[in-house]
Amino acid sequence: MKRVVLLAINAKFTHSSLSVWALAGGVSRYASIPHDVSIVEATIQQADSDIADQVTAFRPDVVGISTYIWNAGKLPGLLKLLRERLPEAVFVLGGPEASHNAEYWLERGADYVLKGEGERSFAELLDELELCEAEDARNLITPTDANTEVRPLSTPKAASADIHSLSTADISTPADSRSPDDPIDPYTDEYFAALGGRMAYLETSRGCPYKCAFCLSAGSGVRFFPLEFAKRQIDKLSQAGAKTIKLVDRTFNCDAARAYELFEYVIGMNTGSRFHFEVAADLFDERTLSLLGAAPPGRIQLEAGVQSYFEPALKAASRQTDHEKAERSIRALLKEGSIHIHVDLIAGLPYETLADFVEGFDRAYSLGAHTLQLGFLKLLHGSELRKQAESLGINYSEMPPYEILSSYWLSTDDILILKQAENALQHTYNKSRFLSSLEYTFSVSAAQPFELFHIIGEAAPNHGTDLSKYAEQIYGVLARLKGVDESVLCDRMVRDWLSMVKGKNMPGFLRNPDKRRAIVAEAAEEQLGRKVRRDESAILLSGEGVFVDSETRDPVTGLYKVHTIKVG
Repeated sequence: MKRVVLLAINAKFTHSSLSVWALAGGVSRYASIPHDVSIVEATIQQADSDIADQVTAFRPDVVGISTYIWNAGKLPGLLKLLRERLPEAVFVLGGPEASHNAEYWLERGADYVLKGEGERSFAELLDELELCEAEDARNLITPTDANTEVRPLSTPKAASADIHSLSTADISTPADSRSPDDPIDPYTDEYFAALGGRMAYLETSRGCPYKCAFCLSAGSGVRFFPLEFAKRQIDKLSQAGAKTIKLVDRTFNCDAARAYELFEYVIGMNTGSRFHFEVAADLFDERTLSLLGAAPPGRIQLEAGVQSYFEPALKAASRQTDHEKAERSIRALLKEGSIHIHVDLIAGLPYETLADFVEGFDRAYSLGAHTLQLGFLKLLHGSELRKQAESLGINYSEMPPYEILSSYWLSTDDILILKQAENALQHTYNKSRFLSSLEYTFSVSAAQPFELFHIIGEAAPNHGTDLSKYAEQIYGVLARLKGVDESVLCDRMVRDWLSMVKGKNMPGFLRNPDKRRAIVAEAAEEQLGRKVRRDESAILLSGEGVFVDSETRDPVTGLYKVHTIKVG
């Protein structure tokens, strides 16, 4: 029996890991020898020494680590520290970062790198380690199939072994009496005890039918998990009280009929959980749009990847999108008002200049989605675009997440402009901040969407700025634009502040000392039937009174409801 620690290092405390629990389930199902498996979930914000303390407390014989772009920069130092503290342990890495960059990780302390799906291969490796140790013949470890890459290891402990990559069979192949179609169920009692209130992740399929050159799932094909199995998983997470359940299926609605059935199931549930799906908006049919329009407000969030409107860039990235159909679908769903819509764009794709991207950004912004993500091209290990980067003239960082630095079509100055706009977009619109103020500014000034966000990002960069100070900076930027009435803007910002902030005093520059505020508070208490805090009401420069119902929050936008009354 091996004492095993499976280590996940998440990007944030609010995130959880799915992979380590699936691997633990794989050991239970596929290992022929019992092993003692423990789970450690840490975050990239934690000190290496703290994470090492958590791992070494179990005195493991084997440490398995899931690698991703968000934790890859932290792992070399952590691996070195763990090696020092656990000199006899075997270190096994898996996940997309290690799978596509095995040599790098072998040189930095890994004994084995598992490629592809790991539920079966990790269990097989544990068995082999136990058997070979018992026979004192670790060199007997051999590849499980002809596709296994074989190289000598660089670490002294593993010098007699000659394998760093084990491929896994399809996870639906049974090793016991379960249904042949049932994948691993990672949701054990231990999982739920560890989850707390964090975001839960769920997969109902693996792979993707598309071949986007920036994605590691390109051309992998799709293996759908059985519908009844997926529904049971949804039930388990929902009944356990998970507030947000994010499905990691690469294109959830690539099978329209299957997506419809699962959407219908989620919509019909009696639950307070939110479900987040990654979709291709141009694949929706009218039947599915009608169903989604009837979803309880806030039940479903959809992330639709537009990526680019520039056809040469899409062609270079091997991506096809019917933009007109996608836009019709997004607008139809937004009109219903019950679903949070998130739209993605990628800056830095081949052939797309700054001007081309700005044109696409303004078009995407006009859709009115609740979130518009301005992401940057990442040249991931194993992706087609990374292989073509040199010939395409794309320069990128050698450090995770391998983001574009410049290209034939984007200079470093262009990237800076994009970064400035992204900073403002992220700290205003995408956090539902100052929405009414932005809307007003667009209506009276000549500024276009990207232009305005760049102006804000250049003049008022937010790198941890206090919200009250940031609000004053935003006001200063917008008030200087031609056509903007400062008093109207001030009133708009008062409304925005009440709708987006709870329990925090309004910034001094927005406070109106008008004594009629007491009348507004009295009216608010009468209408709401409860005591109203001082920071929940205000008098606008227009003379109107406003107050916020801080106990009524829109489940789609997350904003609090603001009421307006006339003050005599």
